[in-house]
Amino acid sequence: MAVGKKVSRENSPLQSSRLSAVRLVGAGVSAILVSTVLVALSGQAAAAGEVAVRSTSNRPPRKVIVGTAVQSFWGEYPGLEKRLGQLGGIVDRMADDAKMKYGRGLDLAILPEVAVTGEIAGGAVESSVPFEGRVREAFARKAREQHCYIVVPMYLLEDEGKKICSNVAILVGRQGEVVGIYRKLHLAVPVGSDSMERGMTPGKEVPVFGCDFGKLGMQICFDMEYDYGWEELARKGAELVAWPTQSPQTAEPAFRAKQNRFYIVSSTWRNNASIFEPTGRITSQVKPPEQVLVQEIDLSYALLPWSGKLRNGEALREKYGERVGFRYYEAEDCGIFWSNDPSTTIGQMVRSIGVAEEEDELQRIQKLYHKAGVPGS
Repeated sequence: MAVGKKVSRENSPLQSSRLSAVRLVGAGVSAILVSTVLVALSGQAAAAGEVAVRSTSNRPPRKVIVGTAVQSFWGEYPGLEKRLGQLGGIVDRMADDAKMKYGRGLDLAILPEVAVTGEIAGGAVESSVPFEGRVREAFARKAREQHCYIVVPMYLLEDEGKKICSNVAILVGRQGEVVGIYRKLHLAVPVGSDSMERGMTPGKEVPVFGCDFGKLGMQICFDMEYDYGWEELARKGAELVAWPTQSPQTAEPAFRAKQNRFYIVSSTWRNNASIFEPTGRITSQVKPPEQVLVQEIDLSYALLPWSGKLRNGEALREKYGERVGFRYYEAEDCGIFWSNDPSTTIGQMVRSIGVAEEEDELQRIQKLYHKAGVPGS
């Protein structure tokens, strides 16, 4: 759920700048332009103990096929067995689409917020179920069958006697093992109420999970409104963030993706499910009546600003042909580039034509500003 008024932690000048930027994005100002200014502040962030952006361009290609869905779960609950069958069918559709589109299997399937249990019907305990038993068995079997990771969102009954229930996303590994659990920190609070999702217990940690393709983080729905979780994921090196949610918003996820330099994949109840690039742009999106979206991304990439040498990416295409891939956004004066050649990194390709990555260029310019006494540099 994503209800109520946005609140932000303003513990540093950079966080204050980020909050202002979020408001600008919400007002229609380009996420790319606003976030580029924040990248230029990375020197200040480092001085304050925060983590500056980290390039992955010198790593070999890491192709990841991600599946997500837009599917509502309002209405009468069909029972656990039918719901598990429904969700297993969605994962199967993702896997089938991956094979048709890319000729190989799915790597990661992300289901919408509380997909297993649906909405709260009564109190927290009545609306939650244990993971152990039928739920774990169903998703372990499906993960092994499709040889993919699955993000399983649900209301989790953790201790019935103490009435401890959590809104969680559980990561199941390719062999059916439980890789880890993320418990939603920022539970939704309805307007005029003091109840956090009718008695759910908020989480305390922001883990990053090591997968065979890279580092995966998670946030859930209303977490979008608060800086803390996103900053922790960036600090811990997350490269891809699964965002199961009931809210289909796109402006803030675009900002978060650019600000923290990772991919974000939403899996939602309505309107759209989207994949957001570290450029702040939406790579791909599905809207009803379509339900499933499958997209290959590469976690080893370079973000390049405009330059005469680059020629909107054509300089790399002329030199490397199909060995390089990219999406360049002329309206934003930037693009994301990746290598399709396991023997040559995108960083090597970029350097070969004498072009600097975005963060390197901004840091170079910032040193000039500092030397010239420009305020804030």
